[in-house]
Amino acid sequence: MLAFLEEMSRFIFLEDVPQKADVILIPGSNQGALADTAAKLWKEGWAPYVLPSGKYSKITGKFAGERFETEWEYLADRLLQQGVPKEAILREDRATYTYENAIFSREVTDAAGMEVKTAIICCQAYHARRCQLYYQVCFPDTKFLMCPTVTHGITKDNWFESEDGRKRVLGEIERCGSQFHEIVKNAAHK
Repeated sequence: MLAFLEEMSRFIFLEDVPQKADVILIPGSNQGALADTAAKLWKEGWAPYVLPSGKYSKITGKFAGERFETEWEYLADRLLQQGVPKEAILREDRATYTYENAIFSREVTDAAGMEVKTAIICCQAYHARRCQLYYQVCFPDTKFLMCPTVTHGITKDNWFESEDGRKRVLGEIERCGSQFHEIVKNAAHK
């Protein structure tokens, strides 16, 4: 693989070995496999709670999947089907994009009186860097462990081989720059 493709892959695709955490976070998505990954980690005892987040995509204005009104409902149902009890599933159903997933998830953990020292994020593999960056802004004192799920068949090793893979990964790289202008500007003034 060309060096610049390897660099882009290293930047976007993050993956950690799970460790004990306070919560497992799932940014909003219509990809049920994210909830499956989170349920597996919960059943293995990595964290006592799972917090799926999401209303629907800001772009579409509705949830793109099945019989559910929100991403949270869909992901929570998938967690329940995988054996995660209702008491272990926290609720955030207002977010319409990744930064709101992080903002509103922080509100949920604060309202529950949770001190989140370590968190696991279960996101799409090609979405890992941007998720980590947004959640780190909202949980500045938290250690994040990225435990992503491959979706759409897009991996660190093959994303550049298909039009869909290139579009998704290069779009993530663009958004990592374009969506952080205000955050970086605000941080510079502190």
